[in-house]
Amino acid sequence: MFSHIMIGTNDLDKAKTFYDALLGTLDVPPARVDGHRIFYMTPTGVFSVSEPINGKPATAPNGGTIGFACSSPAQADAWHAAGVANGGTTCEDPPGVREGGMGKLYLAYLRDPDGNKLCGLHRMG
Repeated sequence: MFSHIMIGTNDLDKAKTFYDALLGTLDVPPARVDGHRIFYMTPTGVFSVSEPINGKPATAPNGGTIGFACSSPAQADAWHAAGVANGGTTCEDPPGVREGGMGKLYLAYLRDPDGNKLCGLHRMG
């Protein structure tokens, strides 16, 4: 469905350190730097972080969440721990199983250094 997702940052170096560690837990190679942007390339799409080109501060969306697929609850926990260890902050409930209309999910939520809400998600059998 998506070719890429791009979010904003106010500190590209800090964002690269954070996302290199976070996405490294999902076996995504470190970002390629292209001026004011960084790109994480995978066979299924691209995740990118950019300093705003209009010169105004980057802001996090209210109500927005970006979800990253995890292969297991252990990988979701490692993802969450890497994020917190590299400048992210935990949010919502602690990582764990949630059940609802989408079935049984293992979810781990955090905010990146710019306040973007992220979720490590594993769909349970």
